[in-house]
Amino acid sequence: MMPTEIAARLHGLVTKLYLRDAALLAGRLLLSLIFLHEGATLATHFAAAAKAMAALGVGLPLLVATIVLQLGAGLSVASGLLTRLGAIGLGLFCLATATLFHTNFASQNELLHFEKDLAISGGMFVLAAAGAGRISLDWLLAGYLRQRQRDKDLVAALLAPRRHKGAG
Repeated sequence: MMPTEIAARLHGLVTKLYLRDAALLAGRLLLSLIFLHEGATLATHFAAAAKAMAALGVGLPLLVATIVLQLGAGLSVASGLLTRLGAIGLGLFCLATATLFHTNFASQNELLHFEKDLAISGGMFVLAAAGAGRISLDWLLAGYLRQRQRDKDLVAALLAPRRHKGAG
């Protein structure tokens, strides 16, 4: 294989990897948007949200937990920090929402919400499996932790007692 062919293949691989990371970033931002918006709306209109949730049989502690989950996990997915955990939490939340609140399939609107929640849940589980990609705080944190471990290993090697040949 010629050097120009090797360079072309490496360029193609790098381009694919960056496109993958850009796609993961776009997907994370798009998936998290609905949760960040809804969590912020519930928080800023808390009294009205509490009244509406009470009518559905949802108590105040569950409303607060919902807001915390939507904002916390939404930020987690958007920023790419603890992405897999946030995605699993939101995926399970969507499954629960679909099965608890959107089961009146006689209503086209309820069926649509059920299917939407299932689709978002699926997207979250795919994200949990794929990870956040290189354009994320997860990637930066992992790199920082790897560098710290290398530094610790180097210091340990430098401070370890040296063994001399012939001693022994």
